[in-house]
Amino acid sequence: MDLFSGRILINKDGDKVDPEEALQNKIVGLYFSASWGSPCRDFTPILCDFYTELVEESYPAAQFEIVFISLDKSPEDMVDYMHEMHGDWLALPWHDPYKHDLKKKYNITAIPKLVIVKQSGEVITDKGRKQIRDRGLACFRTWLEVADVFQNFTSK
Repeated sequence: MDLFSGRILINKDGDKVDPEEALQNKIVGLYFSASWGSPCRDFTPILCDFYTELVEESYPAAQFEIVFISLDKSPEDMVDYMHEMHGDWLALPWHDPYKHDLKKKYNITAIPKLVIVKQSGEVITDKGRKQIRDRGLACFRTWLEVADVFQNFTSK
């Protein structure tokens, strides 16, 4: 994926993941969040359920991945938050200064913010959180239509 080209992502266990491979032909949700934010702690379980239904319980799995961009105060806070509340998605390492570029690029002024992007990093919607709350899994079909990603996806 162009957006994370040359970078390393990590999974929940802290293992390094190649973004080119992990995000290929997928719609990506950039999840800007932090453990200290109560709105973040309210939305994260909803996002977990959304991700689980879409990716882990659907056959075939939806072409969707989340990349957590932590705005936690320390790497320990980030890891604790990921272990305590997150789904089995990816994250930009806490020390990577690229998170500041992403915040600026996607105009992140408040969290939690879920920006849904194409492979190129082009925005599909910056209202992912609201759409998931309002429409549940149905919003994924809309994102697919905009993204030009082929997916044999049927929502329940």
